[in-house]
Parts: sequence; C-alpha cells; structure tokens
Amino acid sequence: MDEKTLDGIIDKYPYPSGRTLGILREIQIHERHIPMDTLKQVSEKLQVPLSELFALVTFYSFFSLKPVGEHLITVCMGTPCHVKGAEIILKTIEEHLGLSGDTQDGKYLQTTPDNKFTVEIARCFGACSMAPVLHVDGDLHGYVTPERIPDVLEMYGWTR
Repeated sequence: MDEKTLDGIIDKYPYPSGRTLGILREIQIHERHIPMDTLKQVSEKLQVPLSELFALVTFYSFFSLKPVGEHLITVCMGTPCHVKGAEIILKTIEEHLGLSGDTQDGKYLQTTPDNKFTVEIARCFGACSMAPVLHVDGDLHGYVTPERIPDVLEMYGWTR
C-alpha cells in the first residue's frame, strides 16, 4: 500500500477508541489482506509495537495476512451450526469450488485458483437460531443446506 493511501486511512481515525482496529479493517478491505510491510508501516506511524498489531491481526478471524479472493465465504463452525451440518456445508462448498480442504499455518483458508473465492471458517456469528449459517462478503445466509449451496454461490458469480 502506498504511503499516501495509508496516511488517508490513518487520518480517518483520530480518536484512540477503536482506532487501531478501524485502520486495520480498512487496510484489509482495501488490499483484501494485510501485507506485512503495511503492518510494519502502521506500527511506525502509530508508534504501536509490531508484536501488538500482529497479535490483533492473528486473533481476529476477519483479518488475513494472506491475500483473499474477490468473494470471501465464511462458514460458521460454532456448536449449533456444527450440530446442524456445517461440516457438510463446508465440504459441499469445497466440492463446488474445487478446493482441497487443507489448512495453512494451522488456519483453514482456501482460495480458488482464479482468485474468485476464498473460504474460511469461524466459530460463531451470533445467528444460532438460523444454523447452519455462512457469510459471503458480509451477507448472512441462514438455514443453509447442501442443496442451496449452488444458488448461494451463483449470487456471487459462480457458474455451474
């Protein structure tokens, strides 16, 4: 990320409360991940230890240090979703997108070869009454079944 763009993002957050997370979230949106060199720049500009920023980025599931696809699919694996078939939902998505299901650095994060879709898992969205659920680009989809997966994917440009 160029310095002018980064400075513009930082300037949007002058108040200490939520500043760091807001800045990191905007970088994530702009770059589709948080590059390590940008994280180092933020550390210097905010005078926050790099280790503290790294801890934030690796703690929150909505941040990624690796590039993600154009569309981000997050499958909930919390207890209610798990009980109602989230693993089958994830496997169905993997099959339709041609993903292997492997983990990277201990975290589930899969991206299609064309960079169109990235699939990740999370522990809870707070929508347990609609289990199983998934987010696609922040849109919540509830009561998901394996049969509905192609329709959901088509909404974001996937073709059968």
